[in-house]
Formats: sequence, structure tokens, C-alpha cells
Amino acid sequence: MNISFTKKQVDYINEQVASGEYQNNSEVIRDALRLHSIYREKVIQDLRREIEKGWDGPDSNLSMSQIIASKKSS
Repeated sequence: MNISFTKKQVDYINEQVASGEYQNNSEVIRDALRLHSIYREKVIQDLRREIEKGWDGPDSNLSMSQIIASKKSS
């Protein structure tokens, strides 16, 4: 597997290792992937919950563009 990082990402990884919190770059990446997985699962659960609220909620007379516009202004 070949992975490329930006300079900013490389600097961040090196800072984490230098802090002593991680022993090597691989640990930083594994932890980042683990946290990303947790984050994605939470986002999916939140979206599912919102979809269920929408399906179970009352019908609306608003158009989709009106609903989107109301969300952008709040």
C-alpha cells in the first residue's frame, strides 16, 4: 500500500510521535483511522435518525427549495 500525505499532514504525524503519545507513525495513522470510523458511524446514525423523524413526522406544504432555504438561514 502506498499512501501520500501533504506536508501539513506529515508535520502533524511527526508532532504526534515527538510528543511521546505515539511510538511511531503507524500508530498515529491507525488511531486516526479508528477515530474516523467512529465518526463516520455516528454521522450515519444521526442521518438515519433524522430520516426516520422525517418519515414519521407530519407532511409539509413547503417545496424542497423552501425547506433548504429555511435551513440555510437558521
